[in-house]
Amino acid sequence: MDAGIRPQDDLFGHVNGRWLEDEDIPADRSSWGPFVQLADQAEHDVHAIIEELAAAGGDGDVSGDSQKIADLYHSFMDVERVNELGVKPVRPLLEAAAELRDLRDLAAFLGDFEKRGGGGLFQSYVDNDDRDADRNIVYFRQGGLGLPDKSYYLDDKFAETREKYVAHVERMFALAGHDDPAGSAATVLRVETRLAEGHWERAETRDVIKTYNLKTYAELKDLCPGFDWDGWILNLGGTGDSLFETCVRQPSYLEHLSTVLVETPVEDWRVWMAAKIVRAAAPYLSDDFVQENFDFHGRTLNGTPELRARWKRGVSLVEGSIGEAVGREYAERHFPPRSKAMMDELVANLLEAYRRSITDLEWMGEETKQKAFEKLDTFMPKIGYPVKWRDYSTLKFYRDDLIGNVAAASSFETARQLAKIGAPVDRDEWLMLPQAVNAYYNPGTNEICFPAGILQKPFFAPDAELAENYGGIGGVIGHEVGHGFDDQGSQYDPHGNLHDWWTADDKAAFQKKSKALIEQYDGFEPRALPGEHVNGALTVGENIGDLGGLAIAHKAYSIAREAAGEKVSQEDSQKLFMNWAFCWRTKRRKETALQYLTIDPHSPPEFRANIVRNLDEFHAAFETTPDDGLWLDPEDRVRIW
Repeated sequence: MDAGIRPQDDLFGHVNGRWLEDEDIPADRSSWGPFVQLADQAEHDVHAIIEELAAAGGDGDVSGDSQKIADLYHSFMDVERVNELGVKPVRPLLEAAAELRDLRDLAAFLGDFEKRGGGGLFQSYVDNDDRDADRNIVYFRQGGLGLPDKSYYLDDKFAETREKYVAHVERMFALAGHDDPAGSAATVLRVETRLAEGHWERAETRDVIKTYNLKTYAELKDLCPGFDWDGWILNLGGTGDSLFETCVRQPSYLEHLSTVLVETPVEDWRVWMAAKIVRAAAPYLSDDFVQENFDFHGRTLNGTPELRARWKRGVSLVEGSIGEAVGREYAERHFPPRSKAMMDELVANLLEAYRRSITDLEWMGEETKQKAFEKLDTFMPKIGYPVKWRDYSTLKFYRDDLIGNVAAASSFETARQLAKIGAPVDRDEWLMLPQAVNAYYNPGTNEICFPAGILQKPFFAPDAELAENYGGIGGVIGHEVGHGFDDQGSQYDPHGNLHDWWTADDKAAFQKKSKALIEQYDGFEPRALPGEHVNGALTVGENIGDLGGLAIAHKAYSIAREAAGEKVSQEDSQKLFMNWAFCWRTKRRKETALQYLTIDPHSPPEFRANIVRNLDEFHAAFETTPDDGLWLDPEDRVRIW
């Protein structure tokens, strides 16, 4: 803490100022703070589980999860064999890419490549239909880029990054023994820049109405006739029936893509495809590929000086491939039943606080309130770990085939996703692993999920003060529930369907408040990035989540104290707000901070902490005055929920 900074002027700086000055980010990290520290601890815990399961899984039974974990982890940790093989594991793919004859070949190749975990010209995924939440369909999003966002290709401020990107791609081509590395790297940038020109702006992609465009298979083909959809879906592992109806998030991108496909010579597509192959495989190839890949994606893009230890990268591979098998063990060891019971109570109090708050809203009419209550009543909390675990019985790994194992894991997941189409929506499925230090709200199932990994100090602990828990995980719970009522989530009904349940007057009042929050955040300049500003339109959903979440957490804390026959003191409120600020204690490398400011829908941590400026409860707890840095005139404070 920094006693020289008053909480009334800067709560984030008061709680975290000395730490920000004195703490060093670990050399293998791009950021540091409670979130990453908990992730580090979870990583060590998972590593211990993997080592133990790997030691127990030496009986040769490839159907057992312990054996799969043992074989996959061993294949990654066998550095001697990986280095001996060099680029050989992907040589057949590179040779096949060099023989692509036309666009039909390209589409077919991409289907197989994406099935194995590679990236294509667009992103595809399976989820329940935004307007018919009881069925699963395929969604398409813009893609095809090697840099984080279209702005990296088109904005002058990223010109130096583009130059370094081309130099990086050239070195990767050289390592792979590709002809004309320099010319090929320039080709990759040229092709990706053309693709980027058709991308939507980041803030636009948040609009759930604008991005819902249901297309029949015939309409999809008409939208992008330059792409052979039949060949692509067949090699991906599906059929035309898989694409009977799909949702295209950015239809103008697919139109643009069709033009780029036709205008770009097949020779250029061969080069672009080769770059994709090498990039996808680089983390699993010999050390020279690993180091070059890290040098750009770690050092240049994120400012991270040091590659993470190999065992840490091995843990990430296991978690990404067979993560629930490890997560099952993690939950048994690190999430006691007492924590589950306390979390159930916390969630119940947060939902009750939302109900009371909505009841008292002056800007919302009774008709809309009743719909909001209905949505609250159907929220499904998921706490700790899944009620049923994923079946990995058909997945096989081999100790001497790392690239093959990576492909097998991706193919398994692709097949699992495609099998959802035409099947009932599984509302028990988790979208995060139990060991994840995170949380989420899914509008299509109206669920809130809090994995065991985040249910640790400073967010939550069975022996913590109530004020700490409500200022930590209470704010996170409130935030995730708040996503059901943010500018986009509020357009989904209790059953997970896009359905307008607002009266016109209430929607106008809500949009007015959202606009005020956008304008407020547009004016914020991060202390570590002078001259840069927050994108209020991109971050408004998360800001609404923080704003409502923290206010409701404070109200829920009052409910908990009421149940015990107690009242919330001024000191209690201060503890709650200070733990909220502590949870957002974060230090980022400049490159990472700039990237996040460009692409992340969350505001920088300091503004997440200092959203307290909008809360009457904060001003009362710290007795602020108009002379204080966080003071906002009452009429300028944004209060939504």
